[in-house]
This record gives sequence, C-alpha cells and structure tokens, in this order.
Amino acid sequence: MPPTARRLAAGPCMVAALLLAVGCTASPSSSSRAAQASTPTGAPSLEVAVVADGLDHPWDVAQAPDGTLLVDERAGGLTAVLPNGTVQEVQADFGDLFARGETGLMGLVLDPGFAPNRRFYTCQGATHGTSTSIEVVGWTVTEDWRSASRVADPLIGGIPVNSDTGRHGGCRLRFTPDGALLIGTGDNKVGRNPQDRTSWAGKVLLADPATGEVAVWTYGHRNVQGLALRPGTDQIFSVEQGTSRDDEVNLLRAGGNYGYDPEGADGGYDESVPMTDTGIPGAIPAVWSSGPQTIATSGGTFLDGDQWGSYDGLMLLGVLKGQGVLALRLHGDGTLQEQFRLPELEGRYGRIRTVQQGTDGDLYVTTDNGGGADQLLKVTPG
Repeated sequence: MPPTARRLAAGPCMVAALLLAVGCTASPSSSSRAAQASTPTGAPSLEVAVVADGLDHPWDVAQAPDGTLLVDERAGGLTAVLPNGTVQEVQADFGDLFARGETGLMGLVLDPGFAPNRRFYTCQGATHGTSTSIEVVGWTVTEDWRSASRVADPLIGGIPVNSDTGRHGGCRLRFTPDGALLIGTGDNKVGRNPQDRTSWAGKVLLADPATGEVAVWTYGHRNVQGLALRPGTDQIFSVEQGTSRDDEVNLLRAGGNYGYDPEGADGGYDESVPMTDTGIPGAIPAVWSSGPQTIATSGGTFLDGDQWGSYDGLMLLGVLKGQGVLALRLHGDGTLQEQFRLPELEGRYGRIRTVQQGTDGDLYVTTDNGGGADQLLKVTPG
C-alpha cells in the first residue's frame, strides 16, 4: 500500500457506504464500436467564442455558481475569467509542483459546497525532498478571485508517479452526486500497476473529501483522462487513452476490472497487449473504443438541457491527436448508439484537452497546443 496519512486499503465508514451507493451500474453488453455517422439531421449550429487566450496547456476548467470560470495550466498556474469577461491570474503557491512530460497540474474540480466554503481541489505532481508523487490538494479562493490558499496540503498524497518521464500521470477529478471524490489515475508506465489492487496507479479511486480516506473503486486502467457523470442517472464513465489502438470509454462499476494488463514476462511494460484483455476473468469491455487506431481522447462531459436540441444527452470527448470533439449517443444502459464529430470544432482549434458543461449550461473547451497559444473556448447552440 502506498504510504500516506488518512487512507485505508478498503475504506470503511463513509467510503464503504459510497462504494455501495455508486456501485450499481450494469456492465456493457453490446459492441463498443458503431459506424461513424455524419452530423444528425436537425443538429443545432454551434457558436464558438474565445473567452481566454495566451494559455499554456490548460488542463481543466470549472465554473462557479457566480459564473466565474477557473482554469489551471499543466506547468502551474490558475486563471479566473469573471462574469464580466475580465481575465486575471489567481495567485497560488506551486513551489512544490512536479511538472514533467504528461504530469503536472492536472485535474481541477470545485467542492459541491463551493458557494459557502470557496473550496476547490487540484490533482498535481509534487516533490518534497527526494520524494515525488501525485497529490490531491484542497484550496480556498478569495471572493475577488485574486488568490488561492492551500487548506488540505495534501488531502491525499502518495499516488504513484513516473518521476523519470512523467508518463501516464492521469489525473481527473470529479464528484459523485453523493459527495464522493473520484480520482482517475494513470499506470505510470509500470506493467504490474493496472492489475495490482494495492497500487493506486491505473485506477479510479473513491475518496472522502472530509477525511482523505480512499478506496480503489475500479482497476485495470491505463491512463484515465476523463470522468463524466450522466445526468439523471447513477452512471459514471471514464475516458481512457489507448496504446497504438483502442482509446476507450468505460461504464464504471464498483470493483470492476477493465482489463488492461501490460506486465510482460520479464516484468516490463508490454504495450502490444489489448486495452481490454478478454482473457482476464470478469474483464469488463468498453462501451466505446477507437478501434485499430487512436485519436487520443481526453476529458468527457454530457450535454444536458433543452437548448441543445438534438444534442441534448450526448456524451462529448476531447480529442488531442485527432483534433476535435467526438460526440457519443448512448442508450439508457450506457451502450453505444452512434458517434460523430462536432463540425464547428473539427480541426479548427488544434488539440482539445477538456470539454466541460458549465453551470450556465454552455460548453467550455480547453485547447492543448502549447507555446502559450492555447485558448479557453465557449460553445453555445446558435
């Protein structure tokens, strides 16, 4: 078990109750692939506006009840976009940040009680002396959005990281409707990690944000880059990047094994294996897979609201290598019905890291092109 304070291998108390509360989803039973469809007839036209630019690898975005948008950047830094359009830096201490390769300042989420407590959480690489890991840190931000202070430093520590390359660091944060904190992690490019339930790498973790108690909720993952809750249901989906094939969307089930096992006979990391090894007893197949080629999916959200017309209910995925946004229409049981790309975002803005519906019902998108040329986009139905 990785060393840290305030954690349990199979958390009792609140964590155990939350495992039961969110562990009732059915596993997928239909094919994970559907023919690529053209944009549906009657689809709304979308308007895309730049709300912030000059960013560098913005990783996640969250919207506060007052409409303010909070964005983080992988190399460190927070930016707020106020309701009046003002873009300003949020002063915060990232002196211990470990940023290398794919790891740095990554997932960000607001506390469900943000309005009264001003609290949010980040998932980030951290170095303390000779020790490097991934941590979940709790923060509070001032009412003027000028500065943020650490209040749980860390809330959860000791999540494994590849300190040599930063490869496969995860790390997405989302809350369940019951107030549990979900943490999607990467396998650090270590072959044994995905199937090793004593490791927190290559997992989706379930945590109590009040105590830092953690349990492994699902395992057998390669690099979880997105978590999305389907409105009006208890369905939670992960978005995962594949090797040279098979990016995946998985419908998560408590205790589920999602079938990635890259440990070679010599103990190394064999990326030639399938993303879901059906030879593993009980391995749960993906609800969607990219197939023989990857597009590098990252982030996930659901569109919810009548203003989206025929797009209402779609799951959207950011696409890095394929440069755009992929839409999935899912059946009620979570299986795939159809897929298509959003034409207004197809190849026009480069790599897309995150898609997230805001509290105002609009869609917010971060690009991931680097060089200080990245943007935060607002997408609305025209």
